[in-house]
Amino acid sequence: MSVLLDYPDFETLMMGLAKIVAKQLIETLTDKGQATLAIPGGTTPAPFLERLSLIEMDWENVTVLLTDERLQPSDPFRSNFRMVEHYLSQNASAKAQLLPMAAVDQAPDEALKAGTALYKPYFPIDVLVLGMGVDMHTASLFPDADELQAALSPDAPPLMIINSDSQPEARLTLTAPILSAASNIHVLIAGPEKLAAFIEAEEGDGTAMEAPIRCALQGKRLAMVHHSLGK
Repeated sequence: MSVLLDYPDFETLMMGLAKIVAKQLIETLTDKGQATLAIPGGTTPAPFLERLSLIEMDWENVTVLLTDERLQPSDPFRSNFRMVEHYLSQNASAKAQLLPMAAVDQAPDEALKAGTALYKPYFPIDVLVLGMGVDMHTASLFPDADELQAALSPDAPPLMIINSDSQPEARLTLTAPILSAASNIHVLIAGPEKLAAFIEAEEGDGTAMEAPIRCALQGKRLAMVHHSLGK
């Protein structure tokens, strides 16, 4: 189940998402004394993170996780953690605990073992922000991934290695049970192509195998989908 929030422009989208996520983190901190935030990599979330970093809260008790990571990227700056660290290690959010899913030079099996051990104590996630591609993938759950069916299974391990012909590197990703169990779920999309893809995923008759984003849109959790026509 999801609700689509339309914003008049890209700037308003990023600020609106930052305010809602901050409000949910503050509410969780008030209730539990600590909170976990999981966020995607890529370039689209960067303006959201920049605005979120300015909002005052008890950042010392916020742990930031990644939804997925590139393994052994040819360029270290393709690391999702590098992007997240750049924006959240400044301003008010500089006191947050930022946890990498994998080091840039780790072998896949080593990264899976270490990442699982590091992340597992922080599940379930309090606030989850996901991206979505025009192919309807989310995190690193790609429709053409060899391991997709296993990653969508209700008994999937919390993290898995994903190999996709459409991607230059193997990926480490959170799996469907972890994504769908988050207390607050947000999907960040921009532009008409992604809007059309979201509507297809939301209203179509297929399964998560064709549109992996469905694993976050279905079930008992309400997913808030934040959209603007600006790219």
